[in-house]
Amino acid sequence: MAQVNPLVGDIAGNATLVLDTARRALASGPVDLLVFPELILTAYPPEDLLLRASIELRIARALQSLCEASLPTALVIGYPALESGLLFNRLAVIDHGRLLGTYDKQCLPNYQVFDEKRYFTAGQRPLVLEFNGIPVAFTICEDLWFPEPMRQAAEAGAALVININGSPFSRTKAALRLQVMRQRVAETCLPLLYVNQVGGQDELVFDGASFALAANGDIVARARQFEMDLVSLQVERVDGSPATLQLTVETAATWLHGPAEVYAALKLGLADYVRKNGFPGVVLGLSGGIDSALTLALAVDALGSGRVKAVMMPFAYTSVMSLEDAEAEARLLGVDYRVIPIGPLYDAFMQVLRSEFAGTAPDLTEQNLQSRCRGVVLMALSNKQGSLVLTTGNKSEVAVGYSTLYGDMAGGFDLLKDVPKTLVYALAEYRNSLGAVIPSRVITRPPSAELAPDQVDQDSLPPYDVLDRVLELYVEQDQSLTAICAHGFDPATVERVIRLVDRSEYKRRQAPPGVRISERAFGRDRRYPITAGWQPGD
Repeated sequence: MAQVNPLVGDIAGNATLVLDTARRALASGPVDLLVFPELILTAYPPEDLLLRASIELRIARALQSLCEASLPTALVIGYPALESGLLFNRLAVIDHGRLLGTYDKQCLPNYQVFDEKRYFTAGQRPLVLEFNGIPVAFTICEDLWFPEPMRQAAEAGAALVININGSPFSRTKAALRLQVMRQRVAETCLPLLYVNQVGGQDELVFDGASFALAANGDIVARARQFEMDLVSLQVERVDGSPATLQLTVETAATWLHGPAEVYAALKLGLADYVRKNGFPGVVLGLSGGIDSALTLALAVDALGSGRVKAVMMPFAYTSVMSLEDAEAEARLLGVDYRVIPIGPLYDAFMQVLRSEFAGTAPDLTEQNLQSRCRGVVLMALSNKQGSLVLTTGNKSEVAVGYSTLYGDMAGGFDLLKDVPKTLVYALAEYRNSLGAVIPSRVITRPPSAELAPDQVDQDSLPPYDVLDRVLELYVEQDQSLTAICAHGFDPATVERVIRLVDRSEYKRRQAPPGVRISERAFGRDRRYPITAGWQPGD
């Protein structure tokens, strides 16, 4: 099982990745069958690159290079195939340079982040090929979330099913995959190999976590999560029967759970976004608060301290505690740390706007101006040095618009965009369990944007434990105001939160991408109109 990290659109490079991985696998001994993830030649998801006129030629060249390599093994690879004007999500088996057979994905997902019916036509037939006397069926990802394709494989005489995947990570996905795949195995009594892509792709993270199930549903092999991996399996007949197989593996990875799993996903998502887009490093504003502290720790763990720059940008309302804590965080993590006061910038803006603001009382305008001064500083450093600006807004803030356009939202990547505030605290505690890098009072102090005297977040928002639960029910589960109130929440609070979420859609459309860790993240998952007359209610 070749769990690899391809680059979307780099068809020639991904073919080279296949060949290099195959040669590495073969260096350890003979290999009968080497299985790669779904659409490995384009990587997943290729999106509208599938509509480019030259993709057919590029795929043909890549397939030719794989065949001409004539490796002493069979390769199972995925790619988009155009036939008679129709595009298929295809799997091919290339054995010692010869094409043995192809299979077209039958079940095309079209929900959450998936949009395959926009591009592909569904296949119709199973594919079963014999290897060393063992009949093997091949399927692709979503095929096994429904009974029919694996039932077809069993009726076609398969003794083993191989499923190749481009299955993105979410906090509940690993358990759900196992549950569904075990159900398919129970229905057919066939063992199963599940091979998944790994790596970050824009907001998606693919966790790998490939596995093999015996015919009784037991896990007999597990690849590592969030890392490339090669897992060698021995498939043997029991009592000489081709229909009864035993799967054995020398070692199986231990999987992460809870905050450790989410932390690893965020780290990989950032590392690949920076690496695959060619940024030399990142820069972020360090405020002394918990969101920027966690973002800094993740950035250092993902990229190394030498590629991370932190900037504290104090103003009149910045507390001594924030200055001390930001400096401590930077020192503990060993990053390049600068202090750039924004007072002179703010004063210059206010001077320019003096006549326009004459006769008006200070309000959110002046608070937002502080944030926008900081955004200007960070974007200037990004332009000059080429670094990616990391914003530090969490999902709770992004949901209700507790953020400033062209201010704290200004940047290229929001690492915590899908991380609720309550989970931010859990992740900070987890990171400190590995080595204390976030001062304890950053975790225990009331959160504040420090844009006004004695300001705290809960002056403007419900307590985060209440807010996050309401947001989970409304954003991730699509529950109505009435249904959410039935959980015991104050109706006025629920209605206010819903209105804030709906009103803030225009901000989210202008927000940077961020790592998806839930089943319903802002972005590809949730597509709501900016202009709408919809009102909260049943």
